[in-house]
Amino acid sequence: MPYLAALERLLRAVAGAQAALLFDGVGEVVVEAGAKDYRHRLIGAYQGIGLAAAERTMKRYAAGGIRHILCRYARGTVILRPLKDGYYLVVSLGPEAVLAQGIRHSAQTQEELDAAL
Repeated sequence: MPYLAALERLLRAVAGAQAALLFDGVGEVVVEAGAKDYRHRLIGAYQGIGLAAAERTMKRYAAGGIRHILCRYARGTVILRPLKDGYYLVVSLGPEAVLAQGIRHSAQTQEELDAAL
């Protein structure tokens, strides 16, 4: 499956990355790589709700599209990237992760997944 390979490449490229998940438009996991922890699935589903709300707001005010949303927490960082057809990518980084690597490599994965969807 090309989706799983893309997520696994992302995790190998980013020091401190814990998990990468591909969600569909209703918040269901399509593919996941890395730590198989229910918290990553739960966080991703809730982050997807926020992403959908932000996208509706951006559309309502003709403010352009969203390339990514970054959420920082005491125990790590979550990068959300919208994909076509309502899908989205969630990358969970530990507190020791190199954030710049996460942003750069998740952008590459976003392009790869969009091309495959």
